[in-house]
This record gives sequence, structure tokens and C-alpha cells, in this order.
Amino acid sequence: MTKRTVILASTSRYRRDLMNRLRLPFEVHSPEVDETPLPGESPSTLAQRLALAKAQAVARRFPDAVVIGSDQVADLNGEPLGKPGTHERAVQQLRRMRGQTLIFQTAVAVVCQATGFQQQDIAPVRVVFRELDDAAIEAYLRAEQPYDCAGSAKSEGLGIAILEAIDSDDPTALVGLPLIRTCRMLRSAGVDLL
Repeated sequence: MTKRTVILASTSRYRRDLMNRLRLPFEVHSPEVDETPLPGESPSTLAQRLALAKAQAVARRFPDAVVIGSDQVADLNGEPLGKPGTHERAVQQLRRMRGQTLIFQTAVAVVCQATGFQQQDIAPVRVVFRELDDAAIEAYLRAEQPYDCAGSAKSEGLGIAILEAIDSDDPTALVGLPLIRTCRMLRSAGVDLL
């Protein structure tokens, strides 16, 4: 296996923390991709398009590297919910999500321009939200401030208390990077993880 630089095409601290679990040296570079959904684009298509676009954007700057891009979109009955950005928008999201089942579409893409390698996959995570009153929503948001999390859901912290159930075959997908799929693609790209 050839020793190539591995790059995470993301500014997300959550994805960086997940990558650190692999104990693999990697760099982080911002992909600078417009994340605006296209008209009529489904949440899963949006997540996959953005994951690949992020990996490709950084791979153009570092063609010899193996680049990982990822994106997550919360799917509320076919409607994409992204990062709220503000407290008010987070309150609105959580009010709509209480008592609902959402699918968090977490896509990952691995690209190496030098070898022509390109793979992508998606890890859907089914999440059931508790029936939350406004006081619980406010308490959660004040404690966690998950304004940079898709659907205002930060399950790795206090957000676990607003959920009834999580169903996934890739346990880190809800946090933002499906590591089982990422490891599989890195191996296919020639990156020795062990």
C-alpha cells in the first residue's frame, strides 16, 4: 500500500474527533462548498452530493491525497433540515421534530485524484424524538447550544435525553461521519488502517 496523505475535507469538530478515533495521521482542510439544496432535492441526494463535492473540492487542491468528505441532512418526512445556526431556528426545528421519527442521512465520499479513486456511501440513521414540551426544548438548547448540528440533534451530549430510539448499522453516523463505511473506503483506496 502506498503512503498517501489523508485529508478530512471538513471544518466540523465532530468529524475531526471521530477521525481521531482511527489513530491515523490526517490533515483537515475546509472544502468551501455551497451547501444550498437544489430545488426538489431529497435529503439523501443532498447529503450524497455535498459529501462528494466536499471531497472533490479538496482533492483538486491536493491531488495526491486521499480525501474524505461527509455531509449530514436530517430528513423530516422528505424535507431536509440542516444546521439551525440560531437559537430561534433550533427551537422551531425541535418543535416540529417532537414525537416524530426522522432519518438522519449521513453521506461519506473518499476521493484520490492521482489514482482516479472515488467511492461514496450513505448511512441512514432512524431517530425517534421524544414528545418534548417547550421547557425541555429550552433547557436542552441552553445546555448544549447545538446550532451547528443538523436538526439541532447532538446525541453525543445531552441530546440523547431528547430521543426515544436510534437505529443504525454504523454507530458514529449520527455524530456526523460513518466510520465503518469510511474505514471500508479508506482500505479500498489503499490506506492501511492497522
